[in-house]
Amino acid sequence: MATGSRPWGALLLPLLLLPAACRAGGGCAGEGGPLEPFDALYASGVEAYYGGDFAGAARCLERALRSRRELRAARLRCRRRCRAQVLPWVSDVMSHGQKGSLPYAGGSLLCAGCLVLVSFPTISPSIGVKECSINGCVHCPTSPTHLVFLILLQLNKLEEAANAAHTFFMANPEHMEIQQDIENYKTMAGKVDLIDREARQHMEDYSAGVRHYDKEEYELAIDFLERALKGYYSEDEDCQLMCEGPQRFEEHEYLEYKAGLYEAIADHYMQVLACKHDCVRELATRSGRISPIENFLPLHYDYLQFAYYRVGDYVKALECAKSYLLFHPDDEDVLENAGYYEGLLEGTMDPDTVKPRKEAKMLLRRHKLESHLLQVAAAGLGYTYTEPNYWNRYGARQDEHSVPSSLSSEPDDGPRLSLAKKPMPKPDRELKEGGPLLYSDVKFVYNSQQLNGTQRVLLDNVISEEQCRELHRVANGIMLAGDGYRGKTSPHTPNERFEGATVLKALKYGYEGRVPLKSARLFYDISEKARRIVESYFMLNSTLYFSYTHLVCRTALSGQQERRNDLSHPIHADNCLLDPEANECWKEPPAYTFRDYSALLYMNADFEGGEFIFTEMDAKTVTASIKPKCGRMISFSSGGENPHGVKAVTKGQRCAVALWFTLDPLYRELERIQADEVIAMLDQEHLGPSEMNINPKDEL
Repeated sequence: MATGSRPWGALLLPLLLLPAACRAGGGCAGEGGPLEPFDALYASGVEAYYGGDFAGAARCLERALRSRRELRAARLRCRRRCRAQVLPWVSDVMSHGQKGSLPYAGGSLLCAGCLVLVSFPTISPSIGVKECSINGCVHCPTSPTHLVFLILLQLNKLEEAANAAHTFFMANPEHMEIQQDIENYKTMAGKVDLIDREARQHMEDYSAGVRHYDKEEYELAIDFLERALKGYYSEDEDCQLMCEGPQRFEEHEYLEYKAGLYEAIADHYMQVLACKHDCVRELATRSGRISPIENFLPLHYDYLQFAYYRVGDYVKALECAKSYLLFHPDDEDVLENAGYYEGLLEGTMDPDTVKPRKEAKMLLRRHKLESHLLQVAAAGLGYTYTEPNYWNRYGARQDEHSVPSSLSSEPDDGPRLSLAKKPMPKPDRELKEGGPLLYSDVKFVYNSQQLNGTQRVLLDNVISEEQCRELHRVANGIMLAGDGYRGKTSPHTPNERFEGATVLKALKYGYEGRVPLKSARLFYDISEKARRIVESYFMLNSTLYFSYTHLVCRTALSGQQERRNDLSHPIHADNCLLDPEANECWKEPPAYTFRDYSALLYMNADFEGGEFIFTEMDAKTVTASIKPKCGRMISFSSGGENPHGVKAVTKGQRCAVALWFTLDPLYRELERIQADEVIAMLDQEHLGPSEMNINPKDEL
């Protein structure tokens, strides 16, 4: 029989064995049996936990986590085999004369046959796993990792519990109770290296490489950064394969979906393609985060080009510089560096023979083709598509390691380094401070420079001693335990009780006669005075609105203060999620991203501890410490430039008015608007203001 007419049966035979090959590869069974549905295991673990069977719960939840990992690995194996065996088979069939869509259909069916073997139905969408893909259950509110931590604590397996807590906290940096538990464990155990069980290895290697680079340990930096690149491209392949899974036809009801073959294929493939195109963002995003590290992949080459230069490997330095320039061909710093490296190589080799790295060229070429196809499809199929900026150059290496090409010769100790830094993104507003304080009795204490930070101010005498006492009396009449903290009486530490009240509640109690009305209105008036001062001092060009106003007292619980090493309020930022490990603050939900400025107005000093502290992004290095007292106010911008917290209150009660402000009127505090209406009503009824006049007639 001629080669061109080989029967289909002979060509199909190796493909019919593909599902068996998946089984043989171990993709469809975990250790000791078939792969079990991870949500069923999770449900069993939750049931055992609430039944008090902590050992059984730990077994089930660990198996759930393992099942999730094994399912992903099995699907990847099937899709790799599909690429390696089925796609070449389709090409072979077509090369031997078989035309039409049958070869593609046959190949698709065979690939599906393998994947069916590593699939199972989820059984309980109500338990919280429905929203969790198999790639990331760690950041769900009821995640197995969090429960494992709670269970291991019950079993007194502290080291394993600490690792589970650390894993959960890496994906949930806003969870302050877990943060405090981790700090307590570190204090008790001494120096420990906690393990993130869900860490992405390419990101761990990248972070290690950057740390060594910052310490000028360039050989170690090169080792880790090269390992990170290898891991990145491997993860990129996995991400591409995982995108070939089920897609949602969000614009169509399934039962009414009437698209023909080609429309259905196009709808599905465009979703797969969009998923693949977004792998760049996915691989640059830490576990549990939404925002990626900007310019992540190009930064590897940027760090490497200078590290290789410092160890004397000018060929590799030029290769990495040219690789970086694929992404940013107009980057002047790296262009200068590349020119300098070429000058060093002249006379020993032709610099033009040094090319950018092949894998970087291939990825960028594929990425551009994906973008083109998505835009063409959007125009043809009638939907909108906007290409994200995946290679934001503002995510740049921030150091002084730029080698000027103008140097004609190299000094004995190497070239002098340029002091120029890469441009930082411009803030959304011009930052100013030093405006008038509006009230003659308000005393300026420290500015940003004196407080070792940005957009900070410390003021005294914002309210008088008498007003502090009156406000404290109001607080005792209106505060409820857990108010403002979703009913939690000890939201940040088990060693203190938190009580609070809002402006609207104070006015309501005053109107009802439960507290003196003038005293209730004092709360409203002093918060408005604080807002005016903050708006004026920071010289804002637009109105500053209240975002949230809260009178809060924290009381040290007796019998729980010995050997205390926690904080009253752990280090955090007010409009972003502080990630000390990554030295980042992620401006994304559940953070209150709309907050722009914060202020704390203190009411008393008759307690022990409770100092307000600013820190560096590492949440450890204290840059300023402030002792509260009556009438003292600290105000600052709410972003990651101002991480802050409160030291433990070890005796007595510490009270303050906490204020958060926004420049966006869409996020005005609803209770404040209602309070304004109450005040207008009271004025009409001639019930009178407090004795305090908030209008700055005595303006400086």
